[in-house]
Amino acid sequence: MTPFGEAVRRLRARKGVSQKEMAAALNVSPAYLSALEHGKRGLPTFDLLQRIAGYFNIIWDEAEELFLLARSSDPRVVIDTSGLPPEYTDFANRLARRIRKLDSAEIARLSAVLENGGKGDGKAS
Repeated sequence: MTPFGEAVRRLRARKGVSQKEMAAALNVSPAYLSALEHGKRGLPTFDLLQRIAGYFNIIWDEAEELFLLARSSDPRVVIDTSGLPPEYTDFANRLARRIRKLDSAEIARLSAVLENGGKGDGKAS
């Protein structure tokens, strides 16, 4: 499940609707909505994101957060390393091969590095 899928699931629970009911209201198939929630589909269109926000009648701040979650939930990530030094391409490919083997602590550590602009987490190794 993606962060976006979790958010949609919480919104559905809050409204008390099933995937099937929501899919019908949005004019998408229940299978598509399920795949979207489970991260088996790519980024939803902006139009669909707007329809989802309208369906749940959420305020602008909550809709903006949902849109940001959608952008960070695309399960088919492409990292463009063209024009970068070879070690960047090597790193991106090694990460792609090994990401499924990383545990949550390793993901948190790498996330901290990204959040700190590549300066690490400030802790000595």
